[in-house]
Order: sequence, then structure tokens, then C-alpha cells
Amino acid sequence: MVVTRFAPSPTGYLHIGGLRTALFNWLWARKNGGRFILRIEDTDLSRNSDKAVRAILEAFDWVGLNYDGEVEYQSKRFDIYKEYIQKLLKEGKAYYCYMSKEELDALREEQQKRGERPRYDRRYRDFDGEPPKGVQPVVRIKAPLEGDIVFEDGIKGTVTIRADELDDFIIARSDGTPTYNFVVAVDDALMGVTDVIRGDDHLYNTPKQILVYRALGLNIPRFYHVPMILNESGKKLSKRDGAMDVMEYKRMGYLPEALLNFLVRLGWSYKDQEIFSLEEMQKLFDPSDINKSASAYNLSKLDWLNSHYIKNTPNQRLSELLEDFGVYLQSHDKKEILLDALKERAKTLKEMAEMAKEILEAPREYDEKGMKKALKGEWREILESFLKSLESADPRLPAEFHEIIKSVVEQKGIGFGKIGQPLRLALTGRLGGPDLADIMAVIGKEETIQRVREFLQRNS
Repeated sequence: MVVTRFAPSPTGYLHIGGLRTALFNWLWARKNGGRFILRIEDTDLSRNSDKAVRAILEAFDWVGLNYDGEVEYQSKRFDIYKEYIQKLLKEGKAYYCYMSKEELDALREEQQKRGERPRYDRRYRDFDGEPPKGVQPVVRIKAPLEGDIVFEDGIKGTVTIRADELDDFIIARSDGTPTYNFVVAVDDALMGVTDVIRGDDHLYNTPKQILVYRALGLNIPRFYHVPMILNESGKKLSKRDGAMDVMEYKRMGYLPEALLNFLVRLGWSYKDQEIFSLEEMQKLFDPSDINKSASAYNLSKLDWLNSHYIKNTPNQRLSELLEDFGVYLQSHDKKEILLDALKERAKTLKEMAEMAKEILEAPREYDEKGMKKALKGEWREILESFLKSLESADPRLPAEFHEIIKSVVEQKGIGFGKIGQPLRLALTGRLGGPDLADIMAVIGKEETIQRVREFLQRNS
């Protein structure tokens, strides 16, 4: 059975690079009818944040990535790690190192002066003397002194690291807390993880983890190291480029299905298909197909995808989502007309909400550039003729409002723009927006009359 995991550290929010990693792991587990584990790697007690844990769980809930079983917390597993560290010490595969920080710093300085790569010199590897007093030792694993560590990466192919490139790295700090590379290997093995899909910034942690697996006689999983996401200039993605809190995308008005579709295409593809439902992703995804090169973040692609999903979202759900942006349409009798008009134009829910407010709320001011452009010639007489025709009619549907505009155009012998521009300013305060007939059908006859009269009065 395929078992994957996503294992964030709770030191900050979940950003989109992390969410992409989680998505890849989730898809591979679900495609194979396996298990997907969420593990919080909170062994660094000084940097942990309950707020960060809540933010991670909230993001998972929003995008709909479900995990199997309870959330695993490494901070609750210290007894397990301690047991395995003692096992390695007992078997002579690890040892206590009494080197002080000052001694280590001095050693590194000497090595740098000689042009050598700074590294621990293994002075306590076979030490059997009297331990120095007053020093709390760390525990180091015995790395091989010769040969290669070789593993097959599902994306990068064969990776070979010379054994002499590895230190006898620390697996337990002087306070007894275990280190990252040790606990990751222990947990992945004990939790039955078969496939590790993670960012390629972890590539050089993998040989160290393989040493832990081998020392403890544990099964080694398959590895897939995913190239990072770059900005549009080919540099590391920053917060300004889009590497922000996943929940910020919700606040900006993106739909979770659009964000997941966007992320799955950052590094993975299937023929020339761009739109993928979650079901299609599950069916088609294979981590072996992930690109070997880094992918570029493209906000316009995300906007395009989001507008696609907005257009295809049922109006009932849209009206519920818009409440997060201060627009309440559940009981509005023209909800369908309004949402049908807006969903064709909006790239985000936030933008959609702003458009809705421009229609539902009478304008407090009017766009100056629009006024200079539209208020020419006999605009006042045209609007007054429109009012007269509207007052004598009983329109309710967009087509009926359109007929009234059409009748004024024919009566005056003018183009639609001559009435459309000043009328649009009167109704919404600006020149852009949905079809005028839709706007009037939503706000109704009386509100339309009121807004046009107010506009005429303020521009008399």
C-alpha cells in the first residue's frame, strides 16, 4: 500500500510551495487507495507556534485535502526517539561527543585557514577515556568512512553522494532533544511511509536519513525531490511574488479548486490539458512525471483558472462565498440575474463582491474621467426621455429594460453609447460593468429612477 505524508514545521503559515507538496503527496496516496498522513514536525520547542498549527489545519480544511487518522505530533513521540537513540549507542553505531561549541568553532576556523571544508573531526568517535566534566554531550551517528551512498530519486534519477562528504552528524542535542534528520527517518519508517515527495531543498538531507534507516535496520522509502517554484523572473519565490499564507489566497478571493489546479500544473503536466478537476488529478497524477526543472509562478494563469471556476460555480455556492466579502444575496429576489452577470466578468470573488456592491449600492460619487467623456451634447434630454419611458412601463426582466433603452435610441435617432454612458454613470458611478439591462433588473424600476434623478440633480 502506498503511504505518503506531509510534514510541516509549525513555525509559520503554510505557503503555496508547501501546499503543492502536500497536494502531490495526497494525490499519489489517493490514486493508489493508500494513506496520507499529516505530521507536525514540532521538535524545535523554542520555535513552535500553536497559531501556526491552527493555520496549517485551517488551510487543509479550506482546500479539502483530508488526511488519514489523527494529526501526528513529533513532540508527543520523544520517548520513541530516545529509545532508538539508546539503541544506536548500545550497538556502537552512535556515540557521545563532548566537544564544546568553542572547540568546534576553533576547529572550523583552522580548517577554513587551510582551505578545507569545515567539518567535525570525529575526535570522540572511538573515545573510551574519562569524559570532560561540566560538558553536556551531544549524540552523533557514525557515518561510513568510505564508499558511496546511492539512491534512486523518482524525479532526478540516480543520486550518488560520497561517504566522506558526510559528517558524523548530531542526532540528539545536548539537552536530549532529537534532530530533524533522525526523527524524520524514524517516523517515516514507523508510520509505514513508502513514498516521500518533498522539495529538492531536502535532497542533501536524504543521504543522512538513509544512514539512520540503515543503522536502525528500517525500510527505506522511495524519494521524489520536487524542483522549487520560481517567480516570473526566474528567482526564488518571495512573499511579494505569491509565496504567502495559503489563507491569504482565500482572502484575495480565489477558489480552492482553482488554487489546487494552479499548483498541480506547477511542475506536472498531462499532454496539453490545463483544467483538472480533483478527480482527474487523482486519476492522472504520477510523481515520476514531475518536471526535472523548476516551474515559474504566473499570477495571470491563476486569475484565468479562477475566472473559469467562478463561471462554473453554482450561484447558490457563490452567494454563500460572497458573504465573506460583505455581500449578502441569499434573500435577494434577483440574485440569479446579478450572479450570472458578474460571474462572466470577475477574476476573483473579491472583485465580484466589489462589482456587486457597485450595483447594489447607489453611487456616492461619479468617475471624473467618465463624466468628461459621457456628458456631452444632449445627454440630459436623453436621460429625461429614458425616465419618462421607464415611468410609464413596468419592466422586471433584463429584456424588458433593454426594450426601453432601445425605444429611446430609436426615438432620438442616436447610438446606444449616447444613452449607455450617462445612464451607466448614473446607476453605478463609473463606465465599466455588466450589461445595463441586467443592472436595472437587479436594482428594479424604482431604484433606477431614483439614481437617474439623483444624477441629473447633482449635475444640473
